[in-house]
Amino acid sequence: MESSWGGARVGEVPTAATVCVIGAGLSGLAAAHALSVRGVDFVCLEKAPDVGGIWRQPGAGERGPAYMSLHLNSAKQLTGYSDFPMPAELPLYPGHHDVAHYLRSFAEWAGLLPRVELRTEVVSVRQDDDGAWTVVSRDADGERTRRRFTHVVVGSGHNTEAVLPDPLPPGSESFTGRILHSMDYRDGGDFAGQRVVVVGMGASGVDIAADLSRHAERTDLSVRRGLHVVPKQLFGMSVDLIADAPWWSEMSFPEQRRFVEQALRVARGKLSDYGLPEPDHPVFSSAVTISDEILSRIRHGGVIPRPAIGSLDGDRVTFTDGTEVAADAIVYCTGFRMAFPFLPAGCPAGPRQEAVELYERVVAPDRPGLYFVGLIRPVGSITRLVEAQARWVARIVDGEASLPSTDVMREEIDVYLKAVEARYGRTEGASIQVDVGSYLRELDALQDA
Repeated sequence: MESSWGGARVGEVPTAATVCVIGAGLSGLAAAHALSVRGVDFVCLEKAPDVGGIWRQPGAGERGPAYMSLHLNSAKQLTGYSDFPMPAELPLYPGHHDVAHYLRSFAEWAGLLPRVELRTEVVSVRQDDDGAWTVVSRDADGERTRRRFTHVVVGSGHNTEAVLPDPLPPGSESFTGRILHSMDYRDGGDFAGQRVVVVGMGASGVDIAADLSRHAERTDLSVRRGLHVVPKQLFGMSVDLIADAPWWSEMSFPEQRRFVEQALRVARGKLSDYGLPEPDHPVFSSAVTISDEILSRIRHGGVIPRPAIGSLDGDRVTFTDGTEVAADAIVYCTGFRMAFPFLPAGCPAGPRQEAVELYERVVAPDRPGLYFVGLIRPVGSITRLVEAQARWVARIVDGEASLPSTDVMREEIDVYLKAVEARYGRTEGASIQVDVGSYLRELDALQDA
């Protein structure tokens, strides 16, 4: 049967699958595995040519965040799936090639690949009057297919749309060099002998600046706002292993904050000593930047800290303190915007719009049968949280677990968002922040409900 959908001819494919999983990265594969273990029929749709999500190296002409120097910031013991640990021969912080290979190996081991449709982009997800979900997808040849499912699990993450400053600095249209986003950055060797300005001090910003400093003639790091820089290890332990330790969980939040602040003073001193702005907020009240390299590269002269860009003119970059440099390229490491263009308008945001509103960070309260796995930003490794989310969703799907009323779910969301706002303020992305220990305990309690 064929029908019309959005002006295009769409083939309708009957499916016995109960669940549509969107995305075959770490979160989508965790959801697929949890469903498979329970014998739930599913189809996993992935627009890329292979599984692996952000860790897979993009092909020619394909955008993607997996630059060559990308490594895990979390220890392999906590980043691997619980049923399929990362190989012992891998280093503590494997590179993206190793992580991508590991994720594909997991998919093969778990028998998931036959149910994964690659090069298949989800175009639209809509709920029908009978409560079922119609999913329209498009394959590599542009052919569209419409299928109906009882449940939809979104595991495509939140690094969706590359964000550039809006507006760009005055004079950007006259800049004679290249302007690109970290999404388009691959390797520092591509900039050998060039003068490069990196904008942003998040994870990709410090990684890329450190990488460029080994190839470029000069690397400037433009920082608008100070962020807390945390080394991957404190006292010889990976910071996420510290966060996983029982003694850490037993501390109150103020005690945890004091512990980290004191440890950072010992480990690195003040950021202003490196020419960087001091953070205007306490640690853990905003995302931290984990890096072993950036402060060392600054101290060795490989990276030069600068304030925000004020204006551009030809090949000249003028900063807000009046200093200027010549540049051949500007790499904006200014993050991503969460976007789900295939979902109904306003979802997963609710009435607040600026906040993600999901019961227990998973369930869309007003849209029965729609779940999100991995739409969280933990202070620590995400994998165990994603696995716990996936197991809970699988129990809901096969009827072993039930959900409370919409009113009860909305009450939980309100309590959570008020707590998040008190801690982080109304910053972009704050509504998906979670603490590993407390959130994992919440998910474990749901498994027993």
